[in-house]
Formats: sequence, C-alpha cells, structure tokens
Amino acid sequence: MASTHIFSVLRALLTAIFTLSGVIALFLVYHKSFSSPECHPPLAHAGCLTNQTNFQSTSVVRKQPDRPAVIQQTDKPVMLMWFWPGNKRFDLKDCKTLFQIDSCHLTDDRSLYPRAHGVLVFHRAIRDDLSNLPTTARARFQRWIWFNMDSPTNTRRIAGIQGLFNLTMSYRKDSDIHVRWGVTLKKNADEDFVLPNKDRLLCWIVNNSNDLHTKSEERYNYYRELVKYIKVDVFYNSSAEILKGQNYFLTISSCKFYLSFENSIHSDYITEMFNGPLAAGTVPIVLGPPRRNYEDFAPGSSFIHVNDFPDAVTLAEFLLRLDKDDEGYMRYFNWRQFYTARRHLTEERHEFTHAICLACHHMGVNKEYRVVPDLYKWFFL
Repeated sequence: MASTHIFSVLRALLTAIFTLSGVIALFLVYHKSFSSPECHPPLAHAGCLTNQTNFQSTSVVRKQPDRPAVIQQTDKPVMLMWFWPGNKRFDLKDCKTLFQIDSCHLTDDRSLYPRAHGVLVFHRAIRDDLSNLPTTARARFQRWIWFNMDSPTNTRRIAGIQGLFNLTMSYRKDSDIHVRWGVTLKKNADEDFVLPNKDRLLCWIVNNSNDLHTKSEERYNYYRELVKYIKVDVFYNSSAEILKGQNYFLTISSCKFYLSFENSIHSDYITEMFNGPLAAGTVPIVLGPPRRNYEDFAPGSSFIHVNDFPDAVTLAEFLLRLDKDDEGYMRYFNWRQFYTARRHLTEERHEFTHAICLACHHMGVNKEYRVVPDLYKWFFL
C-alpha cells in the first residue's frame, strides 16, 4: 500500500515537471518570435533602422519670437526639413491650407532632429564633402528622404550619399514618393468644359531671349527649325509680372497650342511645362520622353507629340490646318468630360511646396521604408 502511494506521488510530480517544462519552452519560442530585429553595422551618417516606426505622442517645442518655448503633444510624426529647398520658404501651414494635408508635424527646427521620424534632404543643397548633413547617429525609427526634382542630366553626383537614404522623392514613377501634377477624375461629371478665348496660335515661355539663339539643347534646336514655318509668340521669364501667379495661366490660355519642351529627355521626366497648358485649356506640343510615357499621366488625345511627325515643317503644316478646323481642334479637349487638371503653384516661393506636402502625407500614412543600397545605380539608369 505504501509503495503504491509513493508511486502515485512520483507520477504526479513527473507530470507536473513535464507540464512546466512545456510551458517554459512555449514561452521562449513566443518571446523569440517577437524580439527586436538584428541591427546591422551602420553606414556613414546612418543609424540602425527597423521597419517599424513609432508614431506615439511626441513632445514638440515650438519657438515663437519674444515668447517662451511652448511644448505641445502631437500624435503626428515629425518631419524635419534639413534644408529649405532653394531657400524658398513658405508658411508651414500651407500644406493644410492649400492641399488639406495635415498628416505630420512639419518643421525646420534642427533641434528636433533626435525626435524626427523623417528628415527631408534636398539634393542640390548637399555639399560635396557632406559637411552640412547631420553628423549624429539617427534614431532607430528615423528615415531619411532623398529629395530631387532634377533630371539625371541636371543632377550633380555627390560621392558618399549612395547608401544614406531610406526613401526617395522625385518625378520618377518608381520613387517611394512620386511628385508631379497629373490629371484626375472629375468630381462633377455634369460640369462642361468652356474653351478660353484664343488670340494666339502657338506660344512658348523661356528664361531669356539669348537662350533662343545660343543654347544647343534639343528643344532650342527644334524651335529654331519650327519658327521658320510658323509664328511662335515667345514670352520671357525675365518679363516678371506677365507670368506671375494667375497671369501665367491667363497667358497660356490665350494660345491654341503651347510648346511643352522639357530641358532634357528622360523616362518620366514630365514637368509643369506639360501640366500648365493642360490646366489652362491649351493643347501642349510635347518634346520629351516617348508618347507612351506621357500617356501614363494624361490621355493620349490631350496633347501632340513632336515624334508624331517626321520633321518640324510637317508639324507646322498640321498646326496651321488644325487652326482652321474648329471641330478637329476641339477633339483635343474630349478628355475634359471625365478628367480635370489642377493648376500648379506658380509663385516662386511655392516651387517645392507641393512636393514637401506630399512627403508630409507619406510620413503620416506609411510606416514602411526600403533600403536604397545604391542611389545612383537606381537614378542614373
């Protein structure tokens, strides 16, 4: 009887030990599956990053002239503009005012760098020796955004930045943050398009008159050939007032056609040169990437591509015929039944506002980042 009792006690004890061992093993497996990701050795100017960004409440110090600093709580990620692009400053509230974007706390206060979830770095402003970039290690949750709106032809190569960035923002479709003004579906399908009054046939805006005769870019070469067969009304950026603000769109809208010639030819490099006439109610004559690339951003019937014609004289003859064919001309606006083009900002201080606000929006709604191991290999394809 005693031996039977001892055996029962031992069996119960062994069962308890095995059960406890199983619980401990399950706990260790569970804990390991949620451990922090491995942190690899950082690059120069870089810190260890994870793919999870902490957007919990952050204390933000707001400095006001002649007033003590005010500390406010915000649930929005902090996005720090390390440079003002081109030193073109705008009101930081403009993202909300102009685009209804209020997804981040946008700041240029570098003292907030340790708490910034995103740091926007304008490529043109980086010094060749990188001496004006942040030198302290970045936080685990911080992402650096490479901001460049220039084409590869006009982008300066800076040694040492290829592996610094987690996000890209440019005109390219495969950027993490794609920046351009495009056509959008109409909200009110019953709204009819009204063609603006036209008193000019073909127009173009350039920086100054010397460019027309001295520059050897493809757009100027094509213009010099085209102007032999058709009149082109040329306006100069140096003539200030006529092209500022709404005057810019009034000028373009007075023309039947507009030369939307890009300064270099690269895939996706389609700028406000194209958006301006679309928004103004004018037919763009485009010189840039192939037609199919333009059709990624606007209906193919909304513009005329120089590549559709064997030479400049054939294009000129086509435009002169279309000038006398009202029905044929109006077909270039059939897309307006379904789409609309928004007028881009033309004030000099707002040149980069739209892009910066899109970055703010991205920071507020996306927590992911991607490693860009070689920025130049991607950009200078």
